[in-house]
Amino acid sequence: MSKRTMALALGIALSASFPAFTWAAEDPALLKDMTAVIALLGLPCGQVVSVVTKGENDHIATCKDGNRYRVFLNPAGRVVAEKQ
Repeated sequence: MSKRTMALALGIALSASFPAFTWAAEDPALLKDMTAVIALLGLPCGQVVSVVTKGENDHIATCKDGNRYRVFLNPAGRVVAEKQ
């Protein structure tokens, strides 16, 4: 086997072994929840098109209009959205 073929086979095997590294579709429920949270806080967004989870109750939401917000729980337990 050539080095290139060996590297490709190893890459495929590793990506199959570690599902966290594979691309997954956005969770529609999470997109809808983030859209609702941002709207309830009175911030301009329209619709959330992607969400990156940074940690438990800590997300970066990207809106259809280009705005990005960090949505998280503050130490008091309240939901906060900070413009990024």
